[in-house]
Amino acid sequence: MSQSQSSRRPRGMSPGNGVADGRKMRSVIAEDPDWSLALVPSLTTLGLQHIIKHFEENPILDELMPNYKAYVLQRLPASLPLTVSANLISDESYWKRCCEGRWRLCDVSTYGNSWKRMFFERHLENIIELFIPDATDTKTVLDLVPLCRNYVKRLNVSQLLPPIKEPPGFDEDDRSDCASDMGSEGPSIDHFDFRILLDKLPNLEELNVVYGVKGCGMNFEWNLFEFTFRDCESLAKALNSCKTLQVFRIHRSKVDDEKCCMLVSQLLDHPSLQELDFSHNQISDRGARAIGKLLNRSQLKRLVVCNNQIRDSGTQVLAHALARNATLMSLNLRLNHIGDEGGQALAQALIKNKTLTNLHLGGNNMSEPTAVALSQALVENWTLKSLNLSNNRLGVDGGKLLEEGMSHNSSLVECDIRLTDVGQDSEYCIAQALRANQVQAARKNNHNYDPNAKV
Repeated sequence: MSQSQSSRRPRGMSPGNGVADGRKMRSVIAEDPDWSLALVPSLTTLGLQHIIKHFEENPILDELMPNYKAYVLQRLPASLPLTVSANLISDESYWKRCCEGRWRLCDVSTYGNSWKRMFFERHLENIIELFIPDATDTKTVLDLVPLCRNYVKRLNVSQLLPPIKEPPGFDEDDRSDCASDMGSEGPSIDHFDFRILLDKLPNLEELNVVYGVKGCGMNFEWNLFEFTFRDCESLAKALNSCKTLQVFRIHRSKVDDEKCCMLVSQLLDHPSLQELDFSHNQISDRGARAIGKLLNRSQLKRLVVCNNQIRDSGTQVLAHALARNATLMSLNLRLNHIGDEGGQALAQALIKNKTLTNLHLGGNNMSEPTAVALSQALVENWTLKSLNLSNNRLGVDGGKLLEEGMSHNSSLVECDIRLTDVGQDSEYCIAQALRANQVQAARKNNHNYDPNAKV
């Protein structure tokens, strides 16, 4: 058939036999090979897609029916401005997408299984960690506060940046003449000022801070790891203003006695503080005396001062406070220099103290005289459950003394005596006494306890 004949074929005529058939339709080749009449979205779907597309300009969510609301939430982009999404979207699946799209590792179990809390805590932490004094506008933090204040319970700040070091604008020959003028031209602050933030977070319970820089590499300078007196003063006032704070940790920040005293002075009579951690700093006896004062004017349950420079006199003050304390349950003095005088003072405090359950004295240059005092304390103390004496030179005689004390104690279930040279016989006897105490404790906690089961 010619082209002219084909064009004159009656409508509905089959090209095969030339017979009209009403059941057959003319073929249409669409530009989209997947196009189908069945795929045309409904008017409702088109409306919901319009809401999603223009959500930033006109957020409509709570007015929708539950199934339509779920449809919109599943398709909203995670890049929405926080000014739109923060106080409007509570759906956890949306915030899960936001977290997983931004961070590779997301363990929501450490955030009370709340993706929204994880997002805002980590987002605020990132802003603080990248804050450069006198360069970053504090408005970046203050604008975020109304959006995140109800969701932030913990801040883990792993670095704080110092001000940008300006190159000198004078010749080497003029250095001596201008040195006296440079003091007045320094930065207004040394690191991020927590005073602008902490009192605006009504649910903040935990603050972990490190005054240092991560990954500085070849740009290392000592001033990158300097916790200044001005930093300490502002941090202390910020802590005092946060009445909901329960846990405060400041690690690896060169906190010395003077700075420790300033921080502690603002924490006296704090209404909610339960845990204080000064690990890996430079606190000596004077700082220990301030901490001892805090023990008698707070509700602390856990105190960690490991890897500092506390010696016997500072430990004696802590021991005196411990003897009168009725709230502290855990004390960690690992890696200090408390010696036998400090160890004996703590042992005498254990005789009077009725609340402490965990005591860590590892690596403190203690020897046999401390073992004598601890042996006597174990006979009279019935609340201590865990004692760590590792890496102390207790010796064989000290081991026998501890063995004698353990024979009269039924509360201690953990005792670490590694690297103490107490001798194998004493290690075995102490282990047997601990095993007996563990069995007894398990029976108290479980009336259906199986004596043949492992503890």
